[in-house]
Amino acid sequence: MTDVTGPLHGVKVLDLTRILAGPYCTQILGDLGADVIKIEHPRKGDDTRQFAPPFLKDERGRETSESVYFLAANRNKKSVGIDFTTPAGQTLVRRLIAKSDVVVENFKTGSLKRYGLSYNDVKDDNPSLVYCSITGFGQTGPYAGRPGYDFLIQGMGGVMSVTGERDGRPQRVGVSIADLMAGMYAAVAINAAIYDAKISGVGQFIDIGMLDTHVAWLANVGMNYLHAGELGRLGNDHPNIVPYRPFKTSDGEIIIVVANDDQFKRFCEIAECSGLANDSRFRTNQMRVQKREELSRIIDPIVAARPSAFWLRQLEANNIGCGPINNLERVFNDPQVIARKMVHKMKHSAMGETTVRLLASPIRLSKTPVTYRHAPPLLGQHTAEILSDMLGLDDSEIEELCDLGVLN
Repeated sequence: MTDVTGPLHGVKVLDLTRILAGPYCTQILGDLGADVIKIEHPRKGDDTRQFAPPFLKDERGRETSESVYFLAANRNKKSVGIDFTTPAGQTLVRRLIAKSDVVVENFKTGSLKRYGLSYNDVKDDNPSLVYCSITGFGQTGPYAGRPGYDFLIQGMGGVMSVTGERDGRPQRVGVSIADLMAGMYAAVAINAAIYDAKISGVGQFIDIGMLDTHVAWLANVGMNYLHAGELGRLGNDHPNIVPYRPFKTSDGEIIIVVANDDQFKRFCEIAECSGLANDSRFRTNQMRVQKREELSRIIDPIVAARPSAFWLRQLEANNIGCGPINNLERVFNDPQVIARKMVHKMKHSAMGETTVRLLASPIRLSKTPVTYRHAPPLLGQHTAEILSDMLGLDDSEIEELCDLGVLN
């Protein structure tokens, strides 16, 4: 925890999101200093509270009720349990929106309108409001009403068609990349809209569709299709650079990245096959891409004849990209990951004096660094605090709403 304030210090974000895409977005905003108030169902909470095991373990090694999945995207937030399917709950949320700078929600398109909480319902109460909706397919188009899920979007968005072995089945990316990228695009858009609202005094609606963001980050692979009609999987090969893939060595497997023609010459010198660099088949990257199979048949046995340590030492010394293929244990013990402090420890209310390890933010700002102010909250941990501070409710009003089941 630190007293340093981030660049979004003073920005109030009302977080109506759950699962991963939306919470990941609002965690980024929270890391950057925004005050994030997470609205959860007072009894069930965010769905990811039930995405377990594994659960957090307390100082005695006993399982708590806190899922580690929830911890992945809910740092730097305060939890308020409100049932906004009730009229009283809707009133509370609207009052909170009126005092917020940003609202983020990821309900199915049109869902919040039935509760009077859509952008059109609340914008007149707060003209400078930035309101971001993250949905599977956006607010328009023939699929707008469909629910969106990461696996579904990976399939529909094309990444599965280009992931996996050449002759294997389509393969999903091992992390929920469609969710995470939608959250990151949303965070970028929100920051831009906050800046504009500060200048103009007028907020706006942000429409983030997971399928849209997925198609956008197809990047060079998508452009390959648009301009060359390329389809299908290349396994671990790069579509536009050769050689750029894993190689078997005499005692394991490593990645070798030969990014340009000069590097290819140096690689050939290390591999004691200098003639290949001047071979009319392989002189340029374009030629190597066109003759990738032929080149592989030549260099695969050369690499396989020596151990990983030899290649990593020689390639690194000659500024050629290379590295091991780490499992997660090796990742978190990697000296570079440790040096960059990519694991952050915080005290958590469910764990007594034991700290919880969280994945740190990768954002490095020299003047206004990210801050770690609040561990992922217990369900409704801050209900009374927020409703008292922001809306002026007293203890008896809060107790009455709890008795009615509107709050927890």
